[in-house]
Amino acid sequence: MFEGPQSYAPILPEITLSVGAMVLLMFGAFRTATDHLGRDVCWLAIALLALAGTFLVLQPASSSFLFQDAFISDRFSQFMKLLVLFGTAIALLLSLDYFARLRMMWFEIPVLMLLSVVGMMVMISANDLITLYVGLELQSLALYVLAAVRRNDLRSSEAGLKYFVLGALSSGMLLYGMSLIYGFSGTTEFHKIAAAASGGGAGANIGLIVGLVFLLVGLAFKISAVPFHMWTPDVYEGAPTPITAFFAAAPKVAAMAVLVRVLISAFPGNISDWQQIIVFLSIMSMGIGAFAAIGQTNIKRLMAYSSIGHIGFALVGLASGSNAGIEAVLIYMAIYMVMTLGAFACILAMRSKDGMIESIDQLAGLSETNLSMAFIFAMLLFSMAGIPPLAGFFAKFYVFAAAVKAGLYPLAVIGVVASVIAAFYYLRLIKVMFFDPAGEPFQPADTFVRFVMWASCILVLAYVVLPSPLINAASAAVRSLRFAP
Repeated sequence: MFEGPQSYAPILPEITLSVGAMVLLMFGAFRTATDHLGRDVCWLAIALLALAGTFLVLQPASSSFLFQDAFISDRFSQFMKLLVLFGTAIALLLSLDYFARLRMMWFEIPVLMLLSVVGMMVMISANDLITLYVGLELQSLALYVLAAVRRNDLRSSEAGLKYFVLGALSSGMLLYGMSLIYGFSGTTEFHKIAAAASGGGAGANIGLIVGLVFLLVGLAFKISAVPFHMWTPDVYEGAPTPITAFFAAAPKVAAMAVLVRVLISAFPGNISDWQQIIVFLSIMSMGIGAFAAIGQTNIKRLMAYSSIGHIGFALVGLASGSNAGIEAVLIYMAIYMVMTLGAFACILAMRSKDGMIESIDQLAGLSETNLSMAFIFAMLLFSMAGIPPLAGFFAKFYVFAAAVKAGLYPLAVIGVVASVIAAFYYLRLIKVMFFDPAGEPFQPADTFVRFVMWASCILVLAYVVLPSPLINAASAAVRSLRFAP
């Protein structure tokens, strides 16, 4: 039956970004190439992200379904989409002066970021396996190009190639899992899969369980959970730093949202099956994230292993399978995004006369040459380590409390131990900044980089006195997640 224009209001943010990206592409293609063209397109892309975010905020609280229930708009999707839009806008801000300095402020970069965001938003609202895959591939294809955007840089080309090859492998596994799920359930819709998966004994649904395993393997690649993390350090190191900040923030949030949606909406009756896989992924990610980062000398590779560890901590909340656990995951991802973007802003501020610096040793004595930057970076690192009363402490507390409440005591204990081990390399950075002899001072940080640094530091410090907005938003998002047509 024909649906009137008003019926498409729930997908208005995606339409805005899709049409806007095409308009910006034509604008850039038919304008004379100048140094200001890429900067103008970047600001227009940020405006489009703000407009899409406004449409999201104005959407009703009730759940809406489109395209025969293949697309869902609810509080959960709105919450995660707002995080994606926020992370992308900050990454674009960080890229302005960085790419301008390298004379790489090409208009294609913000256009590709917008297209990848459209894919992420479709993923987050997917209520069907086919919709999920379409969104995932739209996101991934743009990200492969962004990773290799510095065509003349060997590391960037290598990052793009590794990302593409391993991303294609994960997509193949994902598709194989989806085909098994469809073959044994006869449907691709999440709520119908849930009905098929909960009927009969375990033997009758063995095909669904095998399909679920392959589906989780494919999604584990996207969130870079161990043992499917091998692309992450190389891509983080090789991609331009603002693109790395984007990779560390928005796609991780979108992939985690998909993981939560699939497990809670399509397999709510099989928690005993998928819980074992999530617990394994969580333990391995926390362990490798803690130990592998200790010997790193490149700060971007260290941040890669740090992000792997943080994904492991977030999975602790998901493993509980409870409302409290899912709420903890959402809060964790929001705080993780703020900390990560702030940390990458500090990395972008590491610039000498000869160019960007990525070596940890060159942070030596930063407190003597740039006390404000050292203070901000230290607060963000303390928060990542889970030191109270910073936001990172509460993020970890929520996921561990959910695990304990669900009876997953060994997982919670392993998480606490991994957090203590991971604190070593965060504290080592702080030691280098405050106690090692000072080296050559950095060049003054760009305006937008300083803004992101201070804003992230303030948010991390302010959470202890004003946690309710984030908690209430996450709680509302989780309540809507349980709804099915």
